[in-house]
Amino acid sequence: MDCHYYAAGRCGSCTLLEQEYDAQVLAKQTHCRDLLGSTGIDWLPAITSAQEGFRNKAKLVVGGTVEEPTLGILDAELLGVDLRGCPLHTPRIHAAIPTLARFVTLAALTPYDVRSRRGELKHVLVTESPDGELMVRFVLRSREALPRIRKHLDSLRAELPLRVATANLQPEHKAVLEGPDEVVLTEHTALPMRLDTGITLQLRPQSFFQTNTEIATALYRTATAWADNLAPRSVWDLYCGVGGFALHLARPGREVLGIEVSGQAVESARAAAAEAGLAARFEVGDATVFAFSTAPELVVLNPPRRGIGPKLAAWLEASSASHVLYSSCRAETLARDLESMPSLRPTRAVLLDMFPNTAHYEVLVQLDRSGRR
Repeated sequence: MDCHYYAAGRCGSCTLLEQEYDAQVLAKQTHCRDLLGSTGIDWLPAITSAQEGFRNKAKLVVGGTVEEPTLGILDAELLGVDLRGCPLHTPRIHAAIPTLARFVTLAALTPYDVRSRRGELKHVLVTESPDGELMVRFVLRSREALPRIRKHLDSLRAELPLRVATANLQPEHKAVLEGPDEVVLTEHTALPMRLDTGITLQLRPQSFFQTNTEIATALYRTATAWADNLAPRSVWDLYCGVGGFALHLARPGREVLGIEVSGQAVESARAAAAEAGLAARFEVGDATVFAFSTAPELVVLNPPRRGIGPKLAAWLEASSASHVLYSSCRAETLARDLESMPSLRPTRAVLLDMFPNTAHYEVLVQLDRSGRR
């Protein structure tokens, strides 16, 4: 992939850009196998991605001035670097960024200056659905700019396929992308993520969805095939988010429960289940606390980078759960967690290149108690 920002030294986020793509994937596979081992594990061929145009979410730091805003990142001097032409973004997001830059000027949204701690607009976050609709979130320091955003929002609607627009309030001066308060500015509150698996997820502003729709779909499809082969009568999806795994695994006669700490994500999962007529139940809770009760036949884990931790790992090791599907975005913590669950042995694994041009990846592992498959 050619990137003039990388060539000019303006952005170094794609750390593997100078490597051939096949070499990138091979290095990731080698790294993952070194951590997890190969003995007794059926390693399936890696699921690869397009190198560019795959990223369905843009996290744009706003810099510069009202008249000439930059949308991209900050450099070492904390000055804005404009990356509106970044080749990673989907074509629709790529086309939307100049419109959003003009909106910053139209609505007189003063970019936040990290050095002086002045200004209002910190980030613009854009997510595209598989249908091509957009969710746009303006991360602001205060409510000062809200009247102007509301006043000019119709101009944004006229130029963009805007489904959801919000203002997120982040008043603190710290390296946190967004704050806890969200002001919805449109009649719609969720972005439908209509996947070609037949499942439509409802993505609300502060909910999580993988940044690579094609590979996320492959992840759900693979987990579904593995689970259907196991044919469990009961499934828990821990760290379920908006219900991606739980909704894909729901079947008549199968009890499916999703647990997620985010109440907003649980609301989204419930809405998606109701719309699809799926008998999956979702509850708000901390997976590491909720799990201490009777166990299902299959547990699905999709934790953040820190992994599941010793408490949940110990419970799983002692539980009666026959199988675990563990989706991890950091193989180091996955390997650590596996050491705490020696009776749940990895039998099948696949690497999914969710993040091309970087050293990051997703890996899905099937664990079977006493090696059962």
